[in-house]
Amino acid sequence: MSDIKIICDSLSDVPDDMLEKYDIEMVPLTLILGGVEYRDRYDISCDELYRQLRQKDVYAKTSQVTYATFLEVFKKYIDQGREVLYIAGSAAATGTYQSANMAKEDLDGKVVTFDTDSLSFGAGMQVQLAGKLAQEGKSIEEIVPELKKLQEKIYIVFSVDTLDHLQKGGRISSTKAAIGNILNIKPLLEVRDGLVAQLCQVRGKKHVIAKYIEILDENVGMELEGSDVYIGYSDDIKERDQVAEAIREKFNPAEIVFVPLGSCIVAHAGPGVTGVFVHKRY
Repeated sequence: MSDIKIICDSLSDVPDDMLEKYDIEMVPLTLILGGVEYRDRYDISCDELYRQLRQKDVYAKTSQVTYATFLEVFKKYIDQGREVLYIAGSAAATGTYQSANMAKEDLDGKVVTFDTDSLSFGAGMQVQLAGKLAQEGKSIEEIVPELKKLQEKIYIVFSVDTLDHLQKGGRISSTKAAIGNILNIKPLLEVRDGLVAQLCQVRGKKHVIAKYIEILDENVGMELEGSDVYIGYSDDIKERDQVAEAIREKFNPAEIVFVPLGSCIVAHAGPGVTGVFVHKRY
C-alpha cells in the first residue's frame, strides 16, 4: 500500500476498475432528480439516470461535495498516517475544490489539492496518472508536476443530442434551444479553461461524426497515430461505435478505450452525449 492516498470526485468519471486498480477513493457529488437527492455513482446508476432523462420534462441538477464530507474523508487517511492528494474536477465549474481546500485547513496532516482544470475523463486521465505514479512510489512533490504537464496536453471535444438540458442548466437561452431543436442543430463543444464552450454546430446527427474527425485533425492531427484515445459515452451506443470506427480509419490509434460518462456530465448535457478525450504527445 502506498503512503499516498489519491482521492478524486465523481466529476472525473474514473471507471470503477481503475479506482480499484490504483486504490483511489472517489467522493460523490450530489445528483438531484425529481426532487430526490442521490449520491452520484452510489445511489443511482448511470443507466437509470439515462432512462429517466429520456422521459419528457425530466431534468437533473448537481450539487458540490460538502466541506463536512471532505473533512471526514481526509481525516480518515490522515489518522492512518498517510498523505492525501486530492485531484479535483474543474474549480471553475464547481465549488467542490473550494470545499476541499476549506477542509484541509482544519486538519493536521499533509493534504495537497490539485485542480485538473478539466471535466469528465479529462480530469480522469490526470487521476489515472496520479494513481499509477503513486503505485510506483513517487512522492506528491514528484506527481504534481507530471499532472501539470499532462493537463496542458489534454484535448476534449463532445456532442450533445438535445439542447434542452443545456438550456435548463443556463448554458444557452430558451430561445436558442427552441430554434436549435427545430432546425435539428447538434452543437459540438470543448472544455476550455475548465469550462464548457461551444466550438461549432452542425445540422443533423449524420454530420456529427465527420465534424468530430475534422476537429480532431485540426487540433491533434497525426499525433493520434499510435496513441490511446478515450471515448466517453452515455446511452447512444451506435454513435459511440461510429466515432470509434471513424477514428480508427483516419488516425490508426494504438487503442480506443470506452469510458461511461457519469451522472454529473449527463445531468447537464443530457442523454446521448458522446465525447472524445485525447492526450497530445508534443
